[in-house]
Amino acid sequence: MAKVRTLILRAPGTNCDAETAFAFQQAGADVTSAHINQLICRDVPLSDYQIFVIPGGFTYGDDISAGKVLANELKLKLGEDIRGFIDRGGLILGICNGFQVLVKAGFLPGGDGGGQAITLSTNDSGRFECRWVYLKVNENSPCLFTEGIDRMYLPVANGEGKVVTSGNALPDLSIVLTYSDEYGNSNPGYPGDPSGSDGHIAGICDASGRIFALMPHPERHIRGTQHPRWTREGARKYGDGFPIFLNAIKWAKGI
Repeated sequence: MAKVRTLILRAPGTNCDAETAFAFQQAGADVTSAHINQLICRDVPLSDYQIFVIPGGFTYGDDISAGKVLANELKLKLGEDIRGFIDRGGLILGICNGFQVLVKAGFLPGGDGGGQAITLSTNDSGRFECRWVYLKVNENSPCLFTEGIDRMYLPVANGEGKVVTSGNALPDLSIVLTYSDEYGNSNPGYPGDPSGSDGHIAGICDASGRIFALMPHPERHIRGTQHPRWTREGARKYGDGFPIFLNAIKWAKGI
């Protein structure tokens, strides 16, 4: 069987594309990294792929607001391509800056590229947060990326990671991940929730479960030796983030 084809998007300021590509390769994917201009010029057609990934970084210096410039490019120059990709059953993963981009382009929460119902804003601490966090997975979420996962321990690295909802948007969101404490309690204070997100949200998906975005970095914990305490607690073969990539590949094989 042919390998699942995965496209990793690059733009000025992207800095997690190599790690994300490596994670997908380790999970068994055939990975291509392409600059945003290659997609806009159709030199790299999105239709050739089954998984589309917007990795972490600070695209275009996060000018205006985090991810906003790249979000405008996707919506205005690639909107039809992305909607077609979604309609064909493709998977989309947004990590950190990718979360910010998908939300501000309107592809989350609803997955249709419509209006923006939520945003990501400056952390309550007023500073860049770089730390490891405990995450609880919503067992009722339709997210295919997190199937079989109960909890995770992953690093975050952002200055604008606070999920802010408008009006009555919070009850309607398909919440996948929430920040928790080490015991799985889902109402942590700072720094358990490093951003102060509404509902302690760390990740969401669309109703189909095929578009998933999260602020923590699963690509930074795919091996047991990437855990910050592995020398004291012992290293497992795989890190907590690796099942996300395995689930994506497993599901995409059916597309």
